[in-house]
Amino acid sequence: MKSIAVYCGASPGADPVYADAARGLARTLVEHNIALVYGGGKVGLMGVIADEVLRLGGEATGVIPKALVEREVGHAGLTRLFVVKDMHERKAMMSELSEGFIAMPGGMGTLEELFEMVTWAQLGIHAKPIGLLNVNGFYDGLSRFVGHMVEQGFVRPAHAALLHNEAEPDALVQRLRQAVPAAG
Repeated sequence: MKSIAVYCGASPGADPVYADAARGLARTLVEHNIALVYGGGKVGLMGVIADEVLRLGGEATGVIPKALVEREVGHAGLTRLFVVKDMHERKAMMSELSEGFIAMPGGMGTLEELFEMVTWAQLGIHAKPIGLLNVNGFYDGLSRFVGHMVEQGFVRPAHAALLHNEAEPDALVQRLRQAVPAAG
């Protein structure tokens, strides 16, 4: 695995544990020689993980819509920064540049990006592993809700299993590396 797209907040969150986890994931990516692909911002968890990857000598590629360059403060110091037309192009390019996906804590945009990649895997558009970095139980409620959707017959168990859930960055990256490609 040479690159992973990381979806995360343009906010740092209410607890410093989230920024610590972003730095931990950055270390794991660099240690495994995996390039970071992310939303291209300099603020929030996006900025924390990109800055740490760069500080450690890793590669960080950002993909940011033109309309968000100022709002998310486009990161000028990246290995590569692609400015695209809109969010649709952002998600498509991030998918093309990545061999897997990780959602860190974040807001609605993070969830939207995550679930689009899960949907694409369900439909056979890609066969790349998808993980939740479940920092401090952040995704526990979401995991229960996905289980509820399975129980209610709206999500197949195999599709729910597309979400690999781990609390520690190294365990999650190892799990994604060993994941069996998704079948549509």
